[in-house]
Amino acid sequence: MNIQIHSVRFDADKKLLNFVSGKVKKLLQYSDDIIGAEVFLRLDKAQDADNKITEIKLDIPRSPLFARKQNKTFEEATNHAVDALKKQITKQKEKIRGV
Repeated sequence: MNIQIHSVRFDADKKLLNFVSGKVKKLLQYSDDIIGAEVFLRLDKAQDADNKITEIKLDIPRSPLFARKQNKTFEEATNHAVDALKKQITKQKEKIRGV
């Protein structure tokens, strides 16, 4: 799986990039059809503490999946986005199987 990580309005350190990459790679356990992933780590202009945004787009042949989560840290936002994608993958598999 090809993973592209983009940091917007800041420079992400290697530790954060490795964390995000590891979490996204774990999605392969739920679907072998994932071709690639594009991740955007953004800093929101808002002054509140929840200004870290993680957006993940998965390239899957039938229909791409997308999740966007906002939280206090990029790690928390990434965890929530990955959890949302796990649910989407499960729903997509059920729909395909006709369950």
